[in-house]
Amino acid sequence: MISEMGSGGAEALVAGMVTAGGEFGWESAVASGGGYRAEALRGRGVSTFPVPVPRRRAGGLLRAATATKAALRGFAPDVVLAHNVSASVVTRLAMLPGRTPPLLTVFHGVADADYGATTRILRHTSAAVVTVATATADRLRVAGLRSPDPVVIPNAVFPQAPTRNGAAVRACLGIAPRIPVALCVARLEPQKRHDVLLRAWAALDGDAVLLLAGDGSLRGELERLRDELGLGGGVRFLGDRDDVPDLLTAADLTVLTSDWEGMPIAVLESLAAGRAVVATDVDGVREVLEPGGGLLVPRRDPAATADALRALLFDADERAAVAAAGREAAHRGHDPRALMASYDRLLRGALAGVRR
Repeated sequence: MISEMGSGGAEALVAGMVTAGGEFGWESAVASGGGYRAEALRGRGVSTFPVPVPRRRAGGLLRAATATKAALRGFAPDVVLAHNVSASVVTRLAMLPGRTPPLLTVFHGVADADYGATTRILRHTSAAVVTVATATADRLRVAGLRSPDPVVIPNAVFPQAPTRNGAAVRACLGIAPRIPVALCVARLEPQKRHDVLLRAWAALDGDAVLLLAGDGSLRGELERLRDELGLGGGVRFLGDRDDVPDLLTAADLTVLTSDWEGMPIAVLESLAAGRAVVATDVDGVREVLEPGGGLLVPRRDPAATADALRALLFDADERAAVAAAGREAAHRGHDPRALMASYDRLLRGALAGVRR
């Protein structure tokens, strides 16, 4: 269960787990609001079920729960893995009396102010709660979640080979071969603080291009800010993309200026692709980058972000050294087989508890 199956990080995790599940004896289905990842899974023979995104309204919750009830009847799962709180609420509302599989929640994070409400919900919805980073588990415990006690399974990146090389991607985007390129893969929503990134970019000297892969409610506002800052063609809004591995081949580094994160798949994808990262010093981002792979900056600090970008974007040797350390850290600490083995133990343990 997940709200949508588009280009986001949680969606990438779901697609990777469903695809790899056969090696662990899983047969999986996905219930969601749809998206290109759901279509790709359906094309490979995976059962998919449409569930409208509830949008936090009573009528929306009822429609989503009704669709989820149909999915539960149609697939009859042994266990349900719901990604984030809204999917957990919808699934709990849809559970049929006498036919209730264990519901486990994968918690990817919320804003600081929302941890109290999140904890109150998870106490009543979920037999187990998985957090993607130690910091988010600690925050839930501080907010009062003791039963179920959060289990930490760090995110991993499932390999996805690019279909084009960097030169071809740059040619399509009209970017000269030697121009430094930074890539930000993130929804254009308040959490991601693209305004901070644009102000940092405006402080840089020298020719460089910033690619923004993602779409959202703030696109118009951010395009206006770009124009007000005089950034012109130095900042490209690419919209929602399904070719991030290709874009990574064209980028020299990636950047993420979020106010909060769980453990962003975009950062892990960057490290696995051998790209250095500049990102805000928040929760799971810190856990990923502490072993190496990038520079951490304070959140909401355009000047510090500009300094970090400058240090890597225009120094190829330093960038290569940081990227090499990051690739090794990603391989060592975020292996997809280790992630799958951890989830497999958790799911089978939940099932065994029910059968007892």
